[in-house]
Amino acid sequence: MATTKTKGTSKKIKELKGIKPEKVSNEDLQKLQTAVSNMNQAFIELGRLTASQHSRSHQIAGMQDEFDLLREEMRTSYGSDDINIQDGTIKHEDNVETDS
Repeated sequence: MATTKTKGTSKKIKELKGIKPEKVSNEDLQKLQTAVSNMNQAFIELGRLTASQHSRSHQIAGMQDEFDLLREEMRTSYGSDDINIQDGTIKHEDNVETDS
């Protein structure tokens, strides 16, 4: 009588005996390592983007401060800060007198 080995038989025997594997297969280990590596790369990139966004926010705040000072200079010099940035025309409020 010839014995035929069925695929997975030794695995089933080990399960029935309560023997648990000590290591994952090389293929599963590779999949796991790739997944963890991909997630780590995504977290690193997210951190890089967050740091860049934080830095850019500070730059914008500085630009806003400079713009506010410029507006105050325009109000002092021209009596208004409502200036068309395309052609430089000044819009004065009707109830405000300018020093000429």
